[in-house]
Amino acid sequence: MSTLVARRGFLDEFFNDAAPAFYVKPLHGAGQPAQIRVDVQETPEAYTLHAEVPGVAKDDIQVNVDGKLVTLRAEIKQQDRQVEGGKLLRSERYYGAVSRSFELPVDVDNSSARAKYENGVLQLTLPKKTAAAAQRLVIE
Repeated sequence: MSTLVARRGFLDEFFNDAAPAFYVKPLHGAGQPAQIRVDVQETPEAYTLHAEVPGVAKDDIQVNVDGKLVTLRAEIKQQDRQVEGGKLLRSERYYGAVSRSFELPVDVDNSSARAKYENGVLQLTLPKKTAAAAQRLVIE
């Protein structure tokens, strides 16, 4: 029988119980597996992707596009800071990475793809690659 007790703050319980959709948790944390939540919208010209990666620095996010395959990777480096002259009562660190890959229905035009990161949300604009027009071959 385990005697370990999970320790969570009062506000954690409040946000989980009273307003679960109001508070966006960072990708790291106690008891929660890391996830990148993604919304993908399609227009006739492009795909627009919104990915939630809160708590991650822009330089720690990688996006790779290979044909139809889109891969998102975020590396999380969290360190608690100490105050000069203070007494350290608790210190926790988290290092880890999370990635997500999925395939789109049509190849992406890498030359005009764009990425923007603001307020914990990564926005990708992935234009569809136009198919080359069918060509009729002349029979000799």
